Amino acid sequence: MLGENHSLHHEFPEHHDLIDKLMKENMHFKKIADEYNSLDKEIRTLEENNSPIDDIMLHEMKKKRSALKDEAYHMLQA
Repeated sequence: MLGENHSLHHEFPEHHDLIDKLMKENMHFKKIADEYNSLDKEIRTLEENNSPIDDIMLHEMKKKRSALKDEAYHMLQA
């Protein structure tokens, strides 16, 4: 769905407290989470404003967001 929120807290509500903890204590996780959330916001804005963007570029942005989400998830499971 266009414009849907995919922030880490939204995607992993069961890990809300752990996400907050890792954001404070683990600089690598913070970097991944910040990049993920920033990219998610950018994608959402592009979709909501129906901004002109190449489909390939948007697809690449979504692939990057997915890879960051996977990395964050693995860190949450560790």
